[in-house]
Amino acid sequence: MTDHTIHTVGVIGAGTMGNGIAQVFAQHGFTVQLHDVAQPALDRARQMIEKSLGKFVEKGKLTAVDRDAALGRLKTSVTLDTFAEVDYVVEAIVENEAVKRRLFGTLDTVARPHVILTSNTSSISITALGAATKRPDRVLGMHFMNPVPLMTLVELIRGQATSEASMKTASELCRQLGKTPVEAADYPGFIANRVLMPMINEAVFAVMEGVGTPESIDTVMKLGMNHPMGPLTLADFIGLDVCLAILEVLHQGLGDPKYRPCPLLRRMVVAGHLGRKSGQGFYTYQA
Repeated sequence: MTDHTIHTVGVIGAGTMGNGIAQVFAQHGFTVQLHDVAQPALDRARQMIEKSLGKFVEKGKLTAVDRDAALGRLKTSVTLDTFAEVDYVVEAIVENEAVKRRLFGTLDTVARPHVILTSNTSSISITALGAATKRPDRVLGMHFMNPVPLMTLVELIRGQATSEASMKTASELCRQLGKTPVEAADYPGFIANRVLMPMINEAVFAVMEGVGTPESIDTVMKLGMNHPMGPLTLADFIGLDVCLAILEVLHQGLGDPKYRPCPLLRRMVVAGHLGRKSGQGFYTYQA
């Protein structure tokens, strides 16, 4: 590792992604400081992580002793004071550039100068986040895939000022977590969403125009293109509001009309039909 050995990792945001990231670090021997502004969110996060680790034990992929040790390494806090002692930071809050920039400005004053600050953003400019700090060379994107404990890919995004040493540290850390790092340049959507979101958007247009039902579109992509999950099922899983936000970043950042979000997608988000998390998207889900 460059500069300092990483023992304690700070994770900000106790949503689905933050939980998964915190779990994976704790499973692999790191002390984790999970932060959220709401204590109920942290309580839910601990329950979800405990449940997830329990499934690994049931499947024989983790021993009960290792599960308990991982949970013992997980600390939670509603203040950022504890981040004065962390060795590495992963931010996983709402996908909003202004909110993230404010947080990175705060982290810059709280975390020690050598600490690398990373974002789990799926589309927002890493260069913009780095510019909110006095350490842009130590700011990069670390985009995990959902569900984090199962998916092996991590997109590492190099901002305009990100140093080679910071990228190397992040890459080594990914391998310690059993993940495969893939580097992407700092352009809207990076690699994963630059390719995925236009496909999802086109599938939504196909529904809107009556080309096919969600079931038929997903079946064609699964059986004809060998995708493990159809694009509309995947959109529901990601969250239609998240898909819309990423498409808006692509459309605004690249200025190409091919990234224009489908009006049906906008309408569903306005209606609160966000997919699996709201119980209704292109499909209906039981609570």
